[in-house]
Formats: sequence, structure tokens, C-alpha cells
Amino acid sequence: MHYAEYLKLDQILNAQKLESENQGNPAHDEMLFIIIHQAYELWFKQILFELESIRTIFEKDIVDDQHLGLIVSRIQRINKILKLLVDQVAIIETMTPSAFLEFRDLLNPASGFQSLQFRKLESILGLKKEQRSTVEKKFFNTRLKKHEQVELDKELLKKSLKELIDEWLGRLNLLEFDNFSFWKEFKNTTDQIFESDKNLIKKNSTLDETEKERELLNLSKVKDSFNVLFNDEEYKKQNFTISRQSLLSALFITTYQDYPLMHLPFKIISGFLEMDEFITKWRYAHALMAKRILGQRIGTGGSSGHEYLRKTAERHVLFADFFKLNTFLIPKSQRPELPQKLSDLLSYHFAVKNHGL
Repeated sequence: MHYAEYLKLDQILNAQKLESENQGNPAHDEMLFIIIHQAYELWFKQILFELESIRTIFEKDIVDDQHLGLIVSRIQRINKILKLLVDQVAIIETMTPSAFLEFRDLLNPASGFQSLQFRKLESILGLKKEQRSTVEKKFFNTRLKKHEQVELDKELLKKSLKELIDEWLGRLNLLEFDNFSFWKEFKNTTDQIFESDKNLIKKNSTLDETEKERELLNLSKVKDSFNVLFNDEEYKKQNFTISRQSLLSALFITTYQDYPLMHLPFKIISGFLEMDEFITKWRYAHALMAKRILGQRIGTGGSSGHEYLRKTAERHVLFADFFKLNTFLIPKSQRPELPQKLSDLLSYHFAVKNHGL
């Protein structure tokens, strides 16, 4: 096996064809522009490869516990790649606006709208077409080639990772154990915390009556947000995108994350949160780069350029419900104490027999 043949370097290193050169006026920075975007697409391919393998595991009716570590390691790999993609924006920013203008008009109407892999990446993570803005819906797949539209439509028919994780969390029976009800105990604890906070505000001599009233009103709003979790009908009225049972399971996992059997489920939840964060950072970095290089110009694909990219970054938080979890956390010292039997089941608990060990 030869190095260059194995990596198909002839194909890869000869895949940079400058349009400006074809037009008889070579623009030096067009080479950088092409390589940057080819590198993005290669990394998108690896991310999709990893996400598809994770989806295959979650698609099973019973997710094998032995695969949870594998899921975590692949999520961590994806997040390392996404961090690299965010950092890569700094390289393209070495190109000055005037240098970009030397070849920009030759690219019309090509644009990121035509990245099938990024559309698939968004879809496999759970971004639905109906969640997109009017502008996005217009450009969502109309700029793709016919066979690409068919491929994307097939992807949209599959269950997303977000949906599969919702189902997985919903199947975890973590809230009822013998006579122990986590949710009942959690509500009692939070009620006590809110009552204690209420008394502290009332007795706070540094606050005048108006300030006390404002603080009590804010506390009441926070308590109301907690109460949504205890009422299925109220929960359905809110903007949650996963089931109440799933959110409760995620909250249990997060609350008791230091128990050994909760380590990997917690890392999966926090891993997808980090993934969401990196994608948002990449969108923002892309938006700022467009603002720096293009100013108020429209994008080559017909969007409003920087403004469109900024709004997209703000709108598309894929795992928003996981970000809300921290709203409902309570101090570790005040979390409900688990029954010994349940605590043992969640720990590396071994019954050591009298064998001289």
C-alpha cells in the first residue's frame, strides 16, 4: 500500500480549481477560500459518520449499557471537531475584504445553502423544516440539485437523534422505586427551599418594602416555573420539545450525576449540550466573519448575509430543553436522600462475602 494511493492524494490535491484563473485573472486568496470549505465538508462527513453510528445505537428498543461509553467517546470526538471548525474561521479571516472581492462575484449563486451535508447534520440532530424561518424555508432545499433534494427528504423521514434521546430518557424508570417517589420528595424539598427564601426576603432589613415586593414577585415566578414540572397539563402548555417524563429523567440524572451509574448518561446529556454550544458558536463566528468581510452586502445565495446568519444562530438551539435543566437544579446538600437500596443500585456496590477478602 502506498501512502498517496491510499489517501487518494491525486484526487484531493488536484480538486482546487480557481474560477478566477479560468477567467484569466487569478485571485491569490481563492485557493484559501476553496481549501477552507473543502476541509469543512470533510469534517462534516466525519461528524455525520459519528452521528449515524450513535443513532444506530439509540434506534434499538433497549440501548445496551455497554454502548453508553462508546456513545460518549464519539460525542467527545464530534465536539473536538466542532471546536476545530470554530477555530478555523480565524484562518479565513486572514483574507481581507478587498481580496475576497477579487473573486466573490464569480461564485454567484453558489452558497452554503447548497451544503447537503450541513443540512443533513442539522436534520439528524433534530432541526425540523417547520422550525425554520420564512427565508430558510425558501432556501432550505430549492438550491440543492434534484438528487440532493431526494437524499435530504429521505433523511427528514428518519427519526432524529433528539427524538431518539427523548424516547430513551422516557423509558428510564428512575422516578419511582418501591415506596420512594423522587418527584414527590423533590417537590417537598423545593417547596421548603422557596419558603425559606421567602422568609429571608421578608426579614432582610437592607431591603425597603418596594424592593421586598419585587424580590418576592421574582421568587414567585421561579416557583411557578418549577410547578410546571409537577403538572402534565401545564407542562404541555410550555415550549418544551421533549416529553415531561424525559425531562424528569434528565433532571434525575443531572441531580445525581455523581453516582457511578449516572456518570455516562450525564455525560451524554452534557455532551449534546456542548455540541449544541459549539454549533451555535460556529454560526456566530460565521456571522461575524461575514459582517467583517461583506459588511451589509447580501450573501451570494440571496440571503441578507450577516443578519441572516446572526438570526439563525439565535434561533436554532437544538437541545434547548437540556439547557433549561439548570433552572431546576437544587444544591447537592439539599437534594432528596435516596433509599439505601436505590443508592446501592446506582453505585459500584459489591456484597463482599466472608472469604477472607
